[in-house]
Amino acid sequence: MKNYNATNERTKRRYFSYLTEAQGHSEQTIDAVAKAIARFEAFIRYRDFKSFHIEQAKAFKREIAEQRSNRSGEPLSKATLYATLAALRRFFLWLAGQPGYKSRISYSDAEYFNLSAKDTRIAKANRPMRVPTLEQIRHVIRTMPLTTEIERRDRAVIAFTILTGARDGAIASFKLRHIDLMEGKIDQDAREVQTKFSKSFVTNFFPVGDDIRAVVADWVAYLRTQKLWGLDDPLFPATKVAVGDNLKFEAAGLDRKHWSNAGPIRTIFKGAFPAAGLPYFNPHSFRKTLALLGGQVCKSPEEYKAWSQNLGHENVLTTFSSYGAVSTYRQTIIMQSFAGAS
Repeated sequence: MKNYNATNERTKRRYFSYLTEAQGHSEQTIDAVAKAIARFEAFIRYRDFKSFHIEQAKAFKREIAEQRSNRSGEPLSKATLYATLAALRRFFLWLAGQPGYKSRISYSDAEYFNLSAKDTRIAKANRPMRVPTLEQIRHVIRTMPLTTEIERRDRAVIAFTILTGARDGAIASFKLRHIDLMEGKIDQDAREVQTKFSKSFVTNFFPVGDDIRAVVADWVAYLRTQKLWGLDDPLFPATKVAVGDNLKFEAAGLDRKHWSNAGPIRTIFKGAFPAAGLPYFNPHSFRKTLALLGGQVCKSPEEYKAWSQNLGHENVLTTFSSYGAVSTYRQTIIMQSFAGAS
């Protein structure tokens, strides 16, 4: 069965280059777009994109609406459908303006990848955020084992994430030179750190507790005084893999190099929370924890602006609207307090 079309591959490469170089999208975004296009291409059995017809879009929407998730066995969520179809819509809008496709695909053809208005509202509906509390995070840190240097690193990763609010991609790329324990800050230098939108900024440690700060300080001291590593070495090194006595690959301490991506960091989180008897929270959820904490401790607009900038947000509304939503529980408590005051 045919599973490749050379012309389509060349076209997709040009589109991915456009998204990267002209639109500034991240590798993670490109991967999601590539997955959506590949799903559609498989559906049309790798026909040339030039043969596109709106009936293909209609049939594809019906097809994926009936598909089920390989992981859960449940029907694909409206949000997944929306993201997939939106990626295809943007791709075919771009195709409609490209030489060789202009006469075959119109801009209006791309609109057939839209979900219904009802399903779009469902897909874009706000849902209660799952955000770990600071005490839950502290509990995880306290219960993590410390027998090996890998376990010490893993605990320091979680402590560092809540101490700085750094994104997992940045955490994987920090060097020892980027952390200043005396000043209590990290330098998110986009020339060396994988920051979002390649933006450079300084983050001061958030006030989440001396115990959490001490975990990070102890880890840095271990790398500097016991491992004798220098400023250009990774703050969170990858795991060294070697052939063990049973002739199988196994972890063999720390490697003196960075992780290639943030995947291992998410794996650390996936293991640490269930091991502590708590549901899994991903690294990004810690930024929401910090945004909610800022709403509690900041006493003026200037303070909240500083808190927002510390998260790397240029616009304080990003922190306020995207990260600082009040939970349903807190909403109830606050509203009940108003009733008691009347």
